[in-house]
Amino acid sequence: MKLEDSLDSWLPRTCVCQECRGRVFSLGPSGPAGGRPAISHRVVMNVLWFVLATGCRWEDVPPELGCSGISAHRYLRRWEEMGVWNRLHVDLLRMLRQADQLAPELVIVDAVILRAFGGGDSTGASPVDRGRKGTKHSLLVGRHGVPLALRTAGANASDHTQIIPLVLDFPKVKGKPGRPKELPDELYADRGYDSDSTRWLLAWLGIEPHIARRKTAHGSGPGKVRWVVERTISWLKGLRRMRIRYDRLGVIQDAWDTLAACVICFRLLHDDPDSG
Repeated sequence: MKLEDSLDSWLPRTCVCQECRGRVFSLGPSGPAGGRPAISHRVVMNVLWFVLATGCRWEDVPPELGCSGISAHRYLRRWEEMGVWNRLHVDLLRMLRQADQLAPELVIVDAVILRAFGGGDSTGASPVDRGRKGTKHSLLVGRHGVPLALRTAGANASDHTQIIPLVLDFPKVKGKPGRPKELPDELYADRGYDSDSTRWLLAWLGIEPHIARRKTAHGSGPGKVRWVVERTISWLKGLRRMRIRYDRLGVIQDAWDTLAACVICFRLLHDDPDSG
């Protein structure tokens, strides 16, 4: 099973140009013959996009979409366990690299905390929400704000414990002649990641760290580079399912994370090349 190069049938006309619609990725056979007819993958993707964009509950998916929320939930989990979303993300990054909209040599790291109703996997007491259950999304983006990796942890997880695993999730993006980079050359982060041990580990990995130090004056320069990650976080929260966490299972949240990153990559690829 491999992904096709085109993937816009699951995005509405309000988000991508109309000429990009009508293409889907192949996931192989839908199941054995007989019984109730299988749901079209196109229909499932429309439902998943609807839930991701509107943030509605699985039970509230309109029946007019042709697939129940429970069935879409099952497909979302199955495709995550099959690695479909990760392959889709890597394929989109490859196309961005071919279009000269991805510069993996420099990366920026930041995090955002969301409330998690009902708790669940990878949640913890939020330090910014009176100890309520929450989730922290740590995001690694390229120079132009392209999401390269996203990790989910409890809201009380220290940034120092997330940055190194996040960097090691750096994808090997093809699309240009030569061997793809295994790690970036430079990394920018804010004062929340200020740690000499983190700087030492990054330097040991061959990455030049640019991490702002605590108790230093603002406006020292790195913010001129780091602003793109704030913009990507705003794009991420523009997808309402990513504003508040409702799903308790970690596998479902991981699927949403990667699918949201795919949506951002797709928009950068097709909407406005200069904005990527």
